[in-house]
Amino acid sequence: MNKKIIGRVDKIDFPEFELIEIDAKVDTGAFTSAIHTHKIKELTIDGVSYIKFTLLDPEHIQYNEKEFKTKSFEKRVIKSSNGTSEERFVIKTTVVLFSEVHIIELTLSERSDMKYPILLGRKFLNKKYIVDSSQKNNSYNLK
Repeated sequence: MNKKIIGRVDKIDFPEFELIEIDAKVDTGAFTSAIHTHKIKELTIDGVSYIKFTLLDPEHIQYNEKEFKTKSFEKRVIKSSNGTSEERFVIKTTVVLFSEVHIIELTLSERSDMKYPILLGRKFLNKKYIVDSSQKNNSYNLK
């Protein structure tokens, strides 16, 4: 498999969430990928556990106020960048990067104090990409 070169930042599409060309930070120091989420609630409907959540912040240009709901999730203990461990919800969804569709695991995380709403970690990058931190928007520049 030919690995593509990805820079420190790139644009990524989330078809399921109707989000196109969202800025993502490539972070080889992070194992799991993350997406900025708020209003996360766990609920039970007819004995089935669900989570519902809203993506991005109202200040983000692509914020659409949509609430998403899924029964396909896990809870995991994730170590954050500051070294503290916390329980987070993890979901799977599809992404488009370099015009290729991939399945990605994302932790639902409060990232409002971060510059980028998406973080791409090693688990997603592994065996697909080589990171060149001097570059950015390599997939976007191909369009």
